[in-house]
Amino acid sequence: MADARLLDPGAAASAAAAGGDLVDLSSDTQTRPTVGMRAAIAAAEVGDEQQRGDPTVTALCERVAALLGQEAAVMLPSGLMCNLVAIATHTSPGDLVLVERAAHIARAEAGGSALVSGVQFEVVDGERGVFGPEAVAAAHAEPSNYWPQLGLVALEQTHNFGGGSLWPLDGYDAVVAAAHERDVPVHVDGARLMNAVVASGIDAARWGGGVDSVWIDFTKGLGAPLGAVLAGSHEFIERAWRFKHRFGGAMRQAGMMAAGCLYALDHHVERLADDHANLARLRDGLVALGLDVTPADTNIVFIDPRSVGREAAELQSALAGRGVRVSVVSGRLRALTHLDVDTDGIDRAVEAFAAELGRA
Repeated sequence: MADARLLDPGAAASAAAAGGDLVDLSSDTQTRPTVGMRAAIAAAEVGDEQQRGDPTVTALCERVAALLGQEAAVMLPSGLMCNLVAIATHTSPGDLVLVERAAHIARAEAGGSALVSGVQFEVVDGERGVFGPEAVAAAHAEPSNYWPQLGLVALEQTHNFGGGSLWPLDGYDAVVAAAHERDVPVHVDGARLMNAVVASGIDAARWGGGVDSVWIDFTKGLGAPLGAVLAGSHEFIERAWRFKHRFGGAMRQAGMMAAGCLYALDHHVERLADDHANLARLRDGLVALGLDVTPADTNIVFIDPRSVGREAAELQSALAGRGVRVSVVSGRLRALTHLDVDTDGIDRAVEAFAAELGRA
């Protein structure tokens, strides 16, 4: 499970003491709205979202549905709520939800879907988050009063704890086909789906159009302060609205936040390539220092400091004192690039690692 020190709360203070600005690689959720996004938020036309009367939210949902190759969409405050709502909409209590062992749904959502939907997680081991159609076949059982039924297959693109890894399209399609052959729906946690789009060159509609529900988050690489949008068929979204209300996700003048999301779609998608390039630069620098680092597929890497005789939590604290903030997950450091960290910040981070490890 995730280390209790996922984020070091003293990092900002340590950075200030060290002098200079903090290079915050702890998460891409640390982005702040740009000047242009703030202006769009301030100018937003608003209404009552809970009664489906906010024109900016409606515009955002229509745009995301089309982007993802789906019929309809609904805005929610967070990506976690998208997973909660989708699982509740797709399943019945007692169903199995097939996920990879390190999936965010299974690992980092405090068992929320088990609590609110009464589902069980059938976890399978994957290669950096990716598993094959045989896992679907193994989890599926013929109707019986004895065996729980497979109610949903959940994929994650990109895979957070896999190190920003990408599902290859052929493997993705094979798993979706295996589920649909058994009349089992497929849900995609697409928190960083746009990173996958930019890295793979494959349209979002190709990833989203063949599954039963999919969402994208605007508070990570896209840089908005709030919001995620869940898409699916008209029928699915109508049913999802009931759970949105039940879970406290219905809002009022949410057009202000939707305007930030629309701005992100216009201005912050193509620039995700910069984050990917910065991550590759970071990884190259860390590997040159002798650190064991996962591949740089998108904007996330995991760093095993034991390769240089250090422990993750101790090195995290030492780096914070040098003005660099990283997170710790299961004994490894995690670093993410985003729009608030430029090339200069990457070089400063590598220099901090080098200084801490006593290497030029």
